[in-house]
Amino acid sequence: MHNAAFGQHTNKVKKVQFTTKGPSRKQAIIPIHNDLAESIMGDASTHVFQINTLFKNVKLSMRSKFICLCSGGIAIITNKVPNPSNLSIIGNYFKSVEGINSNDIPSPRLLQSKSYLKIMGLPYLRSDGNKITSKNVTDFMKHIDLFENVSLATKPRIIKASPKSDMAIIWFCKGTTLGLGLVT
Repeated sequence: MHNAAFGQHTNKVKKVQFTTKGPSRKQAIIPIHNDLAESIMGDASTHVFQINTLFKNVKLSMRSKFICLCSGGIAIITNKVPNPSNLSIIGNYFKSVEGINSNDIPSPRLLQSKSYLKIMGLPYLRSDGNKITSKNVTDFMKHIDLFENVSLATKPRIIKASPKSDMAIIWFCKGTTLGLGLVT
């Protein structure tokens, strides 16, 4: 009221956005050891050109933009999300490159994603007086329709809400693959 009466304007404070954009799914990952990854990176522009030529030969609109190192291998960045046939073209190309042992090149895979879920307010102790375990939680999840198509990347983590509390907090890491590869 005071500001309105005396004509003072307050500056609005911008809210900070706490969300960030995740990694792009428009890439194929080839998990290889560092020495092989570095040798591939030495001729990356040639590899990009050759992969794009293969895509053009089979009349696909898929294109490779560039190749970069990533943790545990190389990433082939593309203009679209690769499908299994695109991944097969990329994998077959790298297996046929001169100087590279085809057994050292695993099949390319899509990026894995993980989601986290936190459940609060569950009892920390079971009815028999023992602490709740991750096996108890996963066994219970099998009977709930909500978790029917969920695969867990790790076992649930169970902690006490506070030292004197009888309630638990359960953390889940739900892993999914976007095509090929296994959940780890």
